[in-house]
Amino acid sequence: MHTDRRTIIQAAATLPLSALGASTAFAQTSTSASATAPAMDVTHALARYLVTASYDDLPANVRKEGVRTLLNWVGVAIGGSRHETVDIAVSALSPFSGPQQASLFGRRERFDIMNAAFINGVSSHIFDYDDTHLKTIIHPAGPVASAILALSEMQPVSGREFLNALVLGIETECRIGNAVYPNHYDVGWHITGTAGVFGAAAAVGKLLKLNEQQMTWALGLAASQPVGLRESFGSMNKSFNPGRAASSGIFAAVLASKNFTSSDAMIEAKRGWANTISTKQDYNEILGDLGKRYEAALNTYKPFACGIVMHPAIDAAIQLRNESKLSADQVERVELKVHPLVLELTGKRTPQQGLEGKFSIYHAVAVAIVEGAGGEKQFSDRAVTDPTVVSLRSKVVPAVTPGIKPEQVDMTIVLKDGRHLHRHIEHAIGSLEVPMTDKQLETKFSDLADGILPAVMIRRVMDACWNVESLPSAAEIAKMSAVA
Repeated sequence: MHTDRRTIIQAAATLPLSALGASTAFAQTSTSASATAPAMDVTHALARYLVTASYDDLPANVRKEGVRTLLNWVGVAIGGSRHETVDIAVSALSPFSGPQQASLFGRRERFDIMNAAFINGVSSHIFDYDDTHLKTIIHPAGPVASAILALSEMQPVSGREFLNALVLGIETECRIGNAVYPNHYDVGWHITGTAGVFGAAAAVGKLLKLNEQQMTWALGLAASQPVGLRESFGSMNKSFNPGRAASSGIFAAVLASKNFTSSDAMIEAKRGWANTISTKQDYNEILGDLGKRYEAALNTYKPFACGIVMHPAIDAAIQLRNESKLSADQVERVELKVHPLVLELTGKRTPQQGLEGKFSIYHAVAVAIVEGAGGEKQFSDRAVTDPTVVSLRSKVVPAVTPGIKPEQVDMTIVLKDGRHLHRHIEHAIGSLEVPMTDKQLETKFSDLADGILPAVMIRRVMDACWNVESLPSAAEIAKMSAVA
C-alpha cells in the first residue's frame, strides 16, 4: 500500500475524481494523448532494451540503491517468515511442491522455484514493511527479488548478474506502473501485483538470457497475468499479490525461453494490457530515457510497518511522545489534519487483527504514543487488542484539511492538563527527503531477523547483501537466509 512525497502518491488517484480539486497531486501527470508516445512497438522496444542492458551500464548511485533494496527486502522476507500467513501457505502448498530447488527465507523447508518465489514474496510483504516506489506506491522488490533469488539456486548467477537483473526488473515494473498510474490504481487494482509481474518476467528473462523476441513474449505472457485488487488490503490476500506476481513472472519467462509465443504488442495494443486495465496510457513513461533515467534509484524504505500514508502521523506522534515523555493517560485527544487519501486508505476505526491495524490511522497514532514505535510488533494481533491502545485510539480525531498534502500531517495533542503539543511533518522519515540511512536499514534488518536467525548469521547475511556485486553466486544469500 507506495521523486518526493509530493509524488507519493500522485495519490489522490485513489480517490474518485469528483472528490478532488484541480490542484490534486496527480494533476502533475498528464493523461492527454499529446503527452504519450505513439502506441506502437512499446513491448518490443522495452524487450530490446532489457536484453542489451548490462551491469556496466548502471550508474554508481543506481547500483547502490539496488544493494539497499536487496538488503531491505531480505530483512523483511526473513522477518515475515514465521507469520501465520506464511505457515498456512507452506502447509497448503507443500503437498503440491515439486523438487526442493529453492530456500524459504527464515525457514527450513525447500520448495520448487515457483512455489518458493511465491512464498518468499508473501513473506516479504506480510508486514507491509517492504520498499516503496512513491510515484506509484509499487513495492518493487517483492515480485522481482523473490523470483530471481529462487532462480539463482537452480542455475549459476553471479552477484553482478543478479544486481543487474534486480535493477532491470524494478525499472520495468515501475516504468509500466508510471504509464497507468493513478487511474489504474484508482479503480481498484493492486499495482504491486499487476505491474510487478512484468518486473519478475523481465528479471528472470534477463538471467535466462532470452533473446529479443523471447523477451517480448515473456512481457506478453506477463501481461496476461495481472494479479491483485485493493479490496484485499487488510487480509492475507494482500501479500498473495506480490508472491503471485513473482511466480507468474517466472512462469512467463520460462515459457518464453522455450519459444511459447505471445502477441508482440501485449502492453500497448488496443486490447492489450494498458488499454484494458487503465483509462490512462503514457508510453513515454515506459520508453523515455531508457538507460538514463532510473526509477530504481527512487526507491524508499519504510521505518514503519504499515501503509505509507500513515508514516507522517506516526513520525509526529513518536516525536511528541519522546520529547514530552507522554503516557496515554495524559492525552485528552489527538487532532490530525490530513489529506483525503489518509482516510480513504486507512480509515478503519476498530481493527480486530494486526493486518487490519496496518490500515487504521486511529490505531497507528495510538500505538505510536503508547509504545513509541511503529514496527511489526505494533501491528500485531496483540497490539490492536491492547486495552490502552484501544482506549486511546477513540481519542484520535483525523480531519481532512485543504492544503495538506499526502506526505504531510499537522498534529496537535491536547493534554488533560490543558497543554497543546504541536508538530507539523513536511516529509516523514523514510521519504526521499529524509531517507533511512544504511545504519538504520541494518537496525531494521537485525530487529526483523532477531529470533529467527542467530546473531552471527544475521551479520553474515547483511554483509553478503552489501557485497552482492562481488559474490560468485547470488544463491549464497538465499541459502544463508534459510534456517539450517
